[in-house]
Amino acid sequence: MHDVLSGYVDRGELPGYVALVARRGAVHLDCSGYERDAIFRLGSMSKAIAALAALILVEEGMIRLEDPVDGLLPELAGLRVLRSIASPVDDTVPVARPITVRDLLTFTLGTGMVLAAPGTYPIQDAMQRSLYDAGMGRDRSPAAVFRPRSDAGEYLRRLASLPLVHQPGEVWLYNTGSDLLGIVIARASGQSFGDFLKERIFNPLGMHDSGFWVKPEKIARVPIAYARGDRPGELKVEDHGAGGLFSRPPDLESGAGGLVATLDDFLLFARMLLDHGASAGGRIVARPMVEAMTADQLPAEVKARSTWNAGWLPIDSWGFGVGVVTRRYDGTLSPGAYGWNGGFGTMWRSDPKEDIVVIFMTQVTASEILPVFGVFLNMAYAAIDD
Repeated sequence: MHDVLSGYVDRGELPGYVALVARRGAVHLDCSGYERDAIFRLGSMSKAIAALAALILVEEGMIRLEDPVDGLLPELAGLRVLRSIASPVDDTVPVARPITVRDLLTFTLGTGMVLAAPGTYPIQDAMQRSLYDAGMGRDRSPAAVFRPRSDAGEYLRRLASLPLVHQPGEVWLYNTGSDLLGIVIARASGQSFGDFLKERIFNPLGMHDSGFWVKPEKIARVPIAYARGDRPGELKVEDHGAGGLFSRPPDLESGAGGLVATLDDFLLFARMLLDHGASAGGRIVARPMVEAMTADQLPAEVKARSTWNAGWLPIDSWGFGVGVVTRRYDGTLSPGAYGWNGGFGTMWRSDPKEDIVVIFMTQVTASEILPVFGVFLNMAYAAIDD
C-alpha cells in the first residue's frame, strides 16, 4: 500500500496523505508528506457528525423526526415551490407540506445543490446571486461553500428569498439540509452548534482536535488545501493553514462541511458508530439510532426522481447524513457499509460486515482524486484474508 500511495506524492499528484485501515482491533497506518497529527478540513464528512448530533436530540425528545422545522426556523415558514425545475423563479406553487427534520437528514427538503451545467435552469442563477455571490463567496470551491460569510439569520433570510426547487419529500438534493440541521441543533439545544458538538460528541469520544476552526497554537498542523491547476499535474493553492479560512471562527458553523479533525479523531467517531453508539467515554446514542442513521432511508420513488452524480442513487443510497451501500458491485464495500467523501480530499467508509474502517485524508479537491480513493479501497479489501 505504501509503495502505491506514496507514488502519488513522489509524482507530485498529491501533496501528502494519511491513510488508515482498522479491523478487529488491528490498525494499519500509512503516511507520506503529512504527519499523523495533521488537522484536516473534513468537508462533507462533517455531514455525518451533524446528523448524529441531531439524532441525539431526537433521542432526548428535544426534536422529532417528523417535526416541521419552521417551529425552530420560522424564517422558512410559507415557502413557495417552483412549478417545475425549468420554471422562472417567480413561477411557483404553494408548498404541499412543511419541511421536517427527517427531510433535512435525508436531503429531501426540496432544495440543495442543483448539479447541472451553469445556466441550465433559472433557479441556478438565482441561487448563485443570493447564496454564493453575496453570502458564500464568488466561486463554488469547497472553501467558499463550506465557509459561508453569512451568519445563521442572514443565511436563512437568503434561503427563504428563493423558492424550493421541488416539493418536500420528492427529490434528493445535496448539501443544504446539513447546514439547516446545524441551525436547528443550536436553537433546540440553546447552545452554539460547535459547543453542542464539543459537549456531546467530541469531548466524550476524545476528539480533542475537532471543531469549526483551529486555534493559533495548532494552526501549523493544518496543511495547505489545493485544487488542480490549469496544466496537467499542476496543483494550485486554495486555502492556507495560518491565515486561512479555518484559522478563525466562522460566521456560520456549517454542518455541511465546516469541521476539521485529525485522522485519529475521526477514527474515534467511526469506531463509535461501528460499535453501535458505544465508546470508552460512554454511550453517545443508542444502537437503534445508529442503525437508523446507517440504513437506506430513501424510498424507491425518490431515487427514481433524483439524478445526482450520474446514477449513483440506484446503486447506493442515503441514510441520515451518510451514504449507504445497497449492493456489492466490486471487490470492496459490502451491502450495509456506509460513509462519505469530503470536498477537500478526505474519504471514510465503515463496513459492519467486515468490521473494517478505512480513512484516507489529503487536501486536494476530492473530485480530482476519486481514482486514488478507489485504489486505496481495493488495496484495503485485498488484505482481508478470511
